[in-house]
Amino acid sequence: MKKIITNRLYLIPFTVELCEELLNNNISILSQYGLEPSIGWPDTDMVETLPRILINLKKVPAPTGFESWLIVNKENNTIIGDIGFKGVPNIGGVIDIGYGVVVQERQKGYASEAAEGLIHWAFTQPYVKSITAQSLTDNIGSAKTLERLGFNRTGLLGNFIQWRLFKKI
Repeated sequence: MKKIITNRLYLIPFTVELCEELLNNNISILSQYGLEPSIGWPDTDMVETLPRILINLKKVPAPTGFESWLIVNKENNTIIGDIGFKGVPNIGGVIDIGYGVVVQERQKGYASEAAEGLIHWAFTQPYVKSITAQSLTDNIGSAKTLERLGFNRTGLLGNFIQWRLFKKI
C-alpha cells in the first residue's frame, strides 16, 4: 500500500474494503493495517463523506491518490483524521482538498503537515495546476491553516470562504 510520509505522520489511502467496513460500523478492519482509531474517529463528517469516497474508489481499479487518505500519527499508529481530494483533476487541472482532524489533536500542526504532504504529492502530478479549498467563515483555525499553506482567498460562497493555491512552475 502506498503512503505519504511526513515528519510526524503517515497518509494512507482509503480502499473500497475499508470504506465498506467503516460504513458497516466495523472498525476492527483497522487492526489489519496495524492501526488504531483515536477517540472521536471516524467523526460525523467522515461517516457522511464515506459514501462519496466509496463512489470515487469504485470508478478506479486501485486508489489513484485523488480520493481520501487516513491521517496516522507515526508515533502510535493512531488515526487522527482524514484528508483528501474530491476526485480527479478537472479539465483545467484543478482539484479540491478537504481535511479534518479529531478535536483532541487540533492546534498541533497536524492538518498543516498532512495537507503539505498531500499538496506536494499532487503538484508532482503533471496535470494538476491548482488546488481549491473551502473553509467555513467561522472556522478561524482552518483559514489560518490554508493561509500558512500559501492558499489565497478567492471569494465567499454562502458561509464558505473559497481558497486557491497555484502550482509553482
